[in-house]
Amino acid sequence: MYFFTADEHYGHAKIIDYCKRPFTCVEVMDEVLVQMHNEKVGKNDVTVHIGDFGWFKSYAEAMKWTSRLHGNHIFIKGSHDHWMSNTFKYMWRREIDGQFIVACHYALRTWDQAYHGSWNLYGHSHGTLPPIGKQHDVGVDNNKFAPVSFDEMKVIMALRPMLHGAEHDRLLQQTNREIDEDIIIEERMME
Repeated sequence: MYFFTADEHYGHAKIIDYCKRPFTCVEVMDEVLVQMHNEKVGKNDVTVHIGDFGWFKSYAEAMKWTSRLHGNHIFIKGSHDHWMSNTFKYMWRREIDGQFIVACHYALRTWDQAYHGSWNLYGHSHGTLPPIGKQHDVGVDNNKFAPVSFDEMKVIMALRPMLHGAEHDRLLQQTNREIDEDIIIEERMME
């Protein structure tokens, strides 16, 4: 079974305040995240960590945490993954049981095969960015601090609309207009 998660931020004390996580300290947060992971993920499962796994300085330090987590692990580079070398990728594309998935730490507004029902799984926004079409923020802040299984994703995505060309383009234009309006407001404030 595949599982998906993001934004664990192991070892990152300030994330508790930034995201209003319900933990008294980083040690408690880290232990809860390990427990939540291991309650869902089996020894032979695969977890795709879609960015910001931990606040580490080295690969060896990250692997100490990985050794505590059940299953096998695939890492996608995020904005705080300084421990990852340049060999790690920012995007992961895979077909699982006939379902095409595009995983990237950052939410995409269009992605490979979006018009054909592919999924975009992302993190980074810590549950604050609404999906467009068949997208889902798999970050721990958006999913009760636990990974999301492929089977759970199928249920979530069944409720999401498949974007067709014209609808997708309309949503992109609306988003671009909102961004332009925000830029104009910011420029006026700076005058």
